Amino acid sequence: MKRVLGLAAFLAIALGTTTASANDYRVMIVNKTGMAMRHFYASVTSTNAWEEDILGKDVLEDGESVEVEIDDGSDKCHYDFKAVFENGASLERADIDVCKVTSFTYTR
Repeated sequence: MKRVLGLAAFLAIALGTTTASANDYRVMIVNKTGMAMRHFYASVTSTNAWEEDILGKDVLEDGESVEVEIDDGSDKCHYDFKAVFENGASLERADIDVCKVTSFTYTR
């Protein structure tokens, strides 16, 4: 499990580069999996526990996107992402540089 450090607003995966200001990292999470995303987590790569679900009660349907703000005050750039889908399957992606990546797309 990973520790979640952030707030969310939904988004998608397109790899872009932009310099983010300290403590204000935003990533668009895009769902192109053919399934609804029920949970989304982001945590500093150096931690090993997922805590809160950024989506909360919201669901990111296939084809939708949401902007996630990661604002933990640490000035860290490297995060792990975890998405859990309606069928219970999960996808984890390690070491995402949120200081450079502005969009991240989940696909099948």
